[in-house]
Amino acid sequence: MTQSTGETTSALPPASDAMLQWWTQQLTQGTTPLARMQFAWLESLAEAMQFEAECLRALAESGERMAGCYSGEAHPHELHECYQRLMQDVAQVHWQRLERVAELSEDFRQRIWEEI
Repeated sequence: MTQSTGETTSALPPASDAMLQWWTQQLTQGTTPLARMQFAWLESLAEAMQFEAECLRALAESGERMAGCYSGEAHPHELHECYQRLMQDVAQVHWQRLERVAELSEDFRQRIWEEI
């Protein structure tokens, strides 16, 4: 039988342990930029989703206002004015949406460049 001396030995020899530590350090340094770029992409995606939600909310509100224009008896001229106001509001929301989309692309490029 073998005698135990009471000393515990490391599972890896010292040279292998140092190599494992170096490899772990290189591995984490390599994935960190990718994780940051993915985080920047997710931030941009969240902003885009927020813009779309705001646009959908504005469209729903304009639909409610349009239904309000039809309640009761209204003169065709009044309906026309109501419709024109609604279309101006919807067009304005759409242009704001397009401006934000253009800015979003530029912001995303800037975020990626900062991470690189």
